[in-house]
Amino acid sequence: MSGPAYLLRGLGLWRTRPRLMLLGVVPAALVLLVLLGAIAALLWRVDDLAAWSTPFADDWADPWRPLVRVLLAAAVVLGAVLLSTVVFTGLTLAVGDPFYERIWAAVEEQLGDAPDGDGIPWWRSVRDGLALAATGLLVAVLLLVVGLVPVVGTLTALLAGLAFGGRLLAVELLARPLEARGLDRHARKELLRRRRTTVWGFGLATQACFLVPLGAVAVMPAAVAGATMLARDLLRPAEMTLPDSRGDAPGAPR
Repeated sequence: MSGPAYLLRGLGLWRTRPRLMLLGVVPAALVLLVLLGAIAALLWRVDDLAAWSTPFADDWADPWRPLVRVLLAAAVVLGAVLLSTVVFTGLTLAVGDPFYERIWAAVEEQLGDAPDGDGIPWWRSVRDGLALAATGLLVAVLLLVVGLVPVVGTLTALLAGLAFGGRLLAVELLARPLEARGLDRHARKELLRRRRTTVWGFGLATQACFLVPLGAVAVMPAAVAGATMLARDLLRPAEMTLPDSRGDAPGAPR
């Protein structure tokens, strides 16, 4: 339960820095509207899509033909929802980078000892982001396949989507404050492994809030702030032993 506590601390900024947090609502709301529009369009045509993709079932007798197509439609919609939760964070952070940079910088300044270096090169940050996005897409495809299993597939895919999505969400949110301290993807992976339950708890709590209507819009700025706080605490016990991704000796000043 130490992970969700960081999200609660981030939510506390709505009380102390409301104007700053409102800035983070703008990109989250725009991305959410786009994704909701895409899902609505899918729902409008999902029956036709299911019929088009199962021509072999045209001659099947009831109830097998409608059952197969209903299950396929449900799996497609579920896969789209899970994919949207994976894509939402990446798109929102990309679109709203100037807004979230202000939240991140404000938290660092408030807590003190903010990073003063340039972090990792921009091209490495882009590469790491693409690798994370590819992982998210792969997970979404696998969950879509699981969702096709009759009866238990949809529920299993939903629960697995929450678990994997929470982990990916936490990794993505933690990337910015850790990159600012010079940690590339491999160094971040090693660091997060040491506190995996805390990281997973933070991501799962954030993911659960995203499932509440408009929860993603209100929680996204708080998640950025909470991830900044969590990143700082993750580094403290590992400060003297974590290999620096820039090639510096362990324990070298950052």
